[in-house]
Amino acid sequence: MDVFVIPVGPERYELYCEQPAAEGEPIEPRHAGFFGTLRQRFRGLIRDAEERQRTGRPEPTAKGWAGRLQDRAMAWVVERIAEQRLLWNLRGQSAVTAAHPTDMTFEQVDTFIRATLQYDFERRRKWMVIDGLLFLVTFVFLAPLFILIPGVANLPALYFGFRTVGHFLSMRGAAHGLRVVAWSWRPCPPLDELRGLGALDPRARATRLHDIATRVRLEHLPTFFERVNRYNSAP
Repeated sequence: MDVFVIPVGPERYELYCEQPAAEGEPIEPRHAGFFGTLRQRFRGLIRDAEERQRTGRPEPTAKGWAGRLQDRAMAWVVERIAEQRLLWNLRGQSAVTAAHPTDMTFEQVDTFIRATLQYDFERRRKWMVIDGLLFLVTFVFLAPLFILIPGVANLPALYFGFRTVGHFLSMRGAAHGLRVVAWSWRPCPPLDELRGLGALDPRARATRLHDIATRVRLEHLPTFFERVNRYNSAP
């Protein structure tokens, strides 16, 4: 598995990968009971969202407020998958190669990766607990209300349930990356060209990003870079 250290500013970096889960591989082994059912629903949601992201096919026009709400929810899920896929993938890896800009030393890359994974582990653990409690609250207290509305899912419970499972998998991936994965390093010159792209006008930046993404074979790198750049530029 390859992980890329992406410069998103003069002294800012983000970890990125595009390796999908193996075809047909379950996110978690099958388990019986309530939480087993929740994980199975999570796997189905992930498959649907990844299929939409991979094919890029337009979805049929949603009819009614429920359909539009479901469509927006799926778009949100696609973005969350892109953010957490690296940590999810780390759970199944024993060796990972980190591609990095040529002006970073191996020691700098190692320090950055380990600090990032440690931060992700602690952050995901905290939010797993918070969202888990909110899931229980919304599931227990709102479930009777949604039973009275046939065909409408308990969206608050689904939302917090998705976040809880996602944080759990990300936490495990971060821990695995810190304790088990054997890391190696390789310089990747095209990544040097990402520095300073955030200051370009959108059209020029899109052209440069497409060229760099083609050379490093990262199809969704422009989307990732624009999302991170937009986040960093927000007031």
